[in-house]
Amino acid sequence: MTARLVILVLVAAVASSPLADAANHREAPITALDHKADISDVFAFRSYGGSSSAPRVTLIMSVDPLLEPANGPNWFPFDPDILYEIKIDNNNDAVEDIVFQFRFTTEQRLPNLFQGYAGVGGGAVAPGNSPPPVPPGTLIVPPRIDSFDDVGLGQRQRYTVTMVKGGVATPITRAAGGPFFAVPANVGPRTMDYTALFNAGIHTTTTPNVKVFAGTTDDAFWIDLGGAFDTFNTSKAPPILSVSDDAAVQNFAADTVSGYAVNSIAIEVPVSLLTRTGAVEAATSTAATIGVWATTSRPRTTVRRSPLPPASSGTFFQVQRMGNPLINELLVGTGSKDRFSMDQPKNDSQFASFFLDPAIARVVNALTGGAVAIPVPPRLDLLPVVTYAPPIAATGTPPGPIADVLRLNTGVAPTPPGSPVASRLGLLGGDPAGFPNGRRVFDDVTDITLRLVVGGVLAAPFPGFDPNIGGRLGDGVNVNDAPYRTDFPYLADAPSGRSRRHIDPGEAGCTAGLGAACAP
Repeated sequence: MTARLVILVLVAAVASSPLADAANHREAPITALDHKADISDVFAFRSYGGSSSAPRVTLIMSVDPLLEPANGPNWFPFDPDILYEIKIDNNNDAVEDIVFQFRFTTEQRLPNLFQGYAGVGGGAVAPGNSPPPVPPGTLIVPPRIDSFDDVGLGQRQRYTVTMVKGGVATPITRAAGGPFFAVPANVGPRTMDYTALFNAGIHTTTTPNVKVFAGTTDDAFWIDLGGAFDTFNTSKAPPILSVSDDAAVQNFAADTVSGYAVNSIAIEVPVSLLTRTGAVEAATSTAATIGVWATTSRPRTTVRRSPLPPASSGTFFQVQRMGNPLINELLVGTGSKDRFSMDQPKNDSQFASFFLDPAIARVVNALTGGAVAIPVPPRLDLLPVVTYAPPIAATGTPPGPIADVLRLNTGVAPTPPGSPVASRLGLLGGDPAGFPNGRRVFDDVTDITLRLVVGGVLAAPFPGFDPNIGGRLGDGVNVNDAPYRTDFPYLADAPSGRSRRHIDPGEAGCTAGLGAACAP
């Protein structure tokens, strides 16, 4: 019996027995071509900011990765043709029970200007020698943009939010009335007060304890991406951290996505809105753990009508989905990535061989000449990531099918950054509120995934396992290049197009705002 057949038999047994129950930047061929629909990251965690007494969960989906902040004149609007959705499973069957839907519309308010945004402090008027027909004193450049109503915000996007629960669609509306506006790209300090727009883009709603945000932000992910995909030729070679490197809040390799932006959608909701009981459950409750994933979908038909704009119609079909970070990027084979992207989590048993005998583990094992020992497949130690199982879900929770959804035990209290318990290594670092129990923006999912999938730390001890090797795998990028906000939506400001900076290999690293700066 071949190893693959053994795995398939095992998966079938798991699916029928009582027990059956990394970030993605252009990781599939389909989204390498359709980058507007590319989901780069999904985050789900107990909110740790603010003063509300009601426990809340923050859900974030980021799309359209590796945006160069200086790339005018149109920058990076959300695609009005795409249906963006964040989905919640609260009864362990990997099928959505609650869906938050986001749709965008775009208006061009400066159709005769050559770029989407323009502004300067106090505005600029035509001087005395202005040729006719424009008389002197006519406003030429609008005042600096600091609100969504300002004239210089030529390209303006608004969006709607709908909650679908129990088959009933309920619009979520702005508490102050009027539309939700999306925060534009950070064009530069002469043109706009980006921070003021970011703050104004955090909307309270008429639904109690629910906030929403959408806009261009810093890419919250960090990684030695160039090294990873040069057949794992990371700057840290072999990719093993010393004790001091592992504990440092700084980078020892270049963060490839530093200085890049991404489009993000965030919603904060009460825990009681998400659980199947409608209550805040204790961490030991079998009803406390939810599954989260995001999807992008496009209409079935788009007709190109040049010189008229294209017209889309028909029902929506899924382009991509994402739950856990790096699953489609590092585990699923290239020939299956598109199918994985367009399929449903409940059908993921067809991809189980990728999860339970991951090729990335064998690659690192081979490249290090066996120095990094790996467990013998099938890798049942990885089941907590792809089923509802301890240590994330409470003992006795129905495991459900093998499915790529991000599991969050909503009964576990949050640990804010700065807390003695908070760790970039999440659960592996002794922080119960971190990945793979949900995912926060400051969780180092690259190092965690390396240690789980390659190092086999949940399978240890096994023959050849060395905690100083398998337990300290890492790419040398420990923190983000920009400091995160400490309250909803927790994301960092987008880099300025005027002064953005990408950290190159060999440059001094970043310290997430705690020490040496990454941006001028």
